[in-house]
Amino acid sequence: MASAGGEAGSAGLGGEEAFQIFYTEVKQIEKRDSVLTPKQQIERLTRPGSSYFNLNPYEVLQLDPEATDEEIKKRFRQLSILVHPDKNQDDVERAQKAFEAVDKAYKMLQDSDQKKRAIDVIHAGKEYVEHMMKEKKKQLKKEGKSLMVEEDDPEMFRQAVYKQTMKLFAELEIKRKEREAKEMHERKRQREEEIEAQEKAKREREWQKNFEETRDGRVDSWRTFQAKGKSSKEKKNRSFLKPPKVKMEQR
Repeated sequence: MASAGGEAGSAGLGGEEAFQIFYTEVKQIEKRDSVLTPKQQIERLTRPGSSYFNLNPYEVLQLDPEATDEEIKKRFRQLSILVHPDKNQDDVERAQKAFEAVDKAYKMLQDSDQKKRAIDVIHAGKEYVEHMMKEKKKQLKKEGKSLMVEEDDPEMFRQAVYKQTMKLFAELEIKRKEREAKEMHERKRQREEEIEAQEKAKREREWQKNFEETRDGRVDSWRTFQAKGKSSKEKKNRSFLKPPKVKMEQR
């Protein structure tokens, strides 16, 4: 459709100019289709930093946020076939990672809450770039300079939005990981306290049990001790009360 529209629109142009338009369209199509090869898709989805690049499900599936559910499903099928490990036996490990990224992105867009969150982040990135463009132009106006900024170029604007959106997704992911780590640490602390409380209760039960089991023995030992003490005291008292021997008087 794009090439047909291009040919119709260039009907009234000169041969050289029409050829240039056609050539540009062909190059754009080649550029678009080039990333449909399994090798390049795997490279795109597993490149350094992909853990952050792939946070945007629309970027993973190479779709606009306005894409319909049918378009999302169709694109998922295309990519999942292209990067499937069974189809890329020469690069199974990376193909598996790429396939998982595509599958995760598709599942995110199947969840209404996650889909809305992703769209909100993308819109926030675009709004931020538009806001910064306005601020730049205000400053240029004050300085009496041309109000043209680099983001006025559609491609530069797209790149600026892409970078800002990726940054927002990354910041949210970092916060999520920090929150998850904090929650994990709290759960670990609570578990350690529970274990300590259980160990303490166990020690107290064992002490109480030993105390009960040895009580009779301690009582008997005390009675024996008391009896021995009483017997020794009586013997001692008797020894003091023994009358002295009478000596015979000598004349």
